[in-house]
Amino acid sequence: MIYTVECSFADAVFESEWNDFYSRVKLPALLSVSGFHTSQRFKALGSGCPVYLAVHTIDGLDVLTGAEYLLKGGGNFARWQRHITDWHRNVYQSLDRAPSVASGELLVVCKGDAEPLREAGIALFAMHAVALEKSPEHRWIGVLDQPSAHTAARLSSEVQLYAPMTPQLRSARAAVPAE
Repeated sequence: MIYTVECSFADAVFESEWNDFYSRVKLPALLSVSGFHTSQRFKALGSGCPVYLAVHTIDGLDVLTGAEYLLKGGGNFARWQRHITDWHRNVYQSLDRAPSVASGELLVVCKGDAEPLREAGIALFAMHAVALEKSPEHRWIGVLDQPSAHTAARLSSEVQLYAPMTPQLRSARAAVPAE
């Protein structure tokens, strides 16, 4: 399953420190939780959505309700929680694992009609929300080089483009194969 966390950060003074915490402390802590396999952070290139997106591969919803997840910081942002805005969490039934987005590539996320993107030859994977907010109920994601991503954005107003902030991190015991 794919677990997504989206949010914005309301205090520019602490935003860099918060990003460092999230990328260097929080993601590795989450990957140490049994049932977490991959994690990667992104920053939106446009407006109309939360600024930050984290995409994780997990075994299932029970991972997020377990004591180990809560003990290792899941579900909160420690001292930065009061600065978090536009926070959304969803679990999607979808791919076996989240796609890895390399430097120079972009993650494309579509929450509306993906047909124009498919007709343009853009490979997308469907995701169906099954837990937490369940909104949007359906999303499509894909990995594109930057020129293709800009074409995708022109084809649909419901497309968001995200640049990777971290490489995709993998659990030491990840059941999913490396690319």
